[in-house]
Amino acid sequence: MRVVAGTYGGRRLAAPKGAATRPTSDRVREALFSLLGALDGARVLDLYAGSGALGIEALSRGARHAAFADSAPAAARAIEANLAALQVPREAYELRRQDARAFLRNARSVHREYDLVFLDPPYRLAAGLGRELSPLLAGVLAPGARVVSESDRRAPLALELPTIDERRYGDTLIRIHEHAL
Repeated sequence: MRVVAGTYGGRRLAAPKGAATRPTSDRVREALFSLLGALDGARVLDLYAGSGALGIEALSRGARHAAFADSAPAAARAIEANLAALQVPREAYELRRQDARAFLRNARSVHREYDLVFLDPPYRLAAGLGRELSPLLAGVLAPGARVVSESDRRAPLALELPTIDERRYGDTLIRIHEHAL
């Protein structure tokens, strides 16, 4: 797995050990970031971050700041190692070993807003998370923010946000949602 383009383009990323994390493939990340376009100055949130590949790709392509949240200790260690190996400046990111829902509640309480949110929960959990995550997300989205969800096409993550694009890559379903306010 590698960073596809930008400042850190071509650099390798480590994934957490074990089968609990399923990193987004380079091919899917490349296609996704082509759809997203310019990210200059964006504030990004990578929930269920795993290796941090999505947030790191956003930083590599011009995002100003990325917050990473994953409750798994192995994921937090992999993200920390990847950020250190790339020498990402400490002020450009925040890393929390925390459940996505707890992170969102905390971010809302301190009035944080994000321009782009990546949601890549474990596929087996995705179908049941949409109703719970949707109201929590609404509290941290900047006007015009986009939310990118990744799930299995057979059990999609259904968010209560308008879908502006949807793509299938094998069994992977990518949906891009937009926060209209």
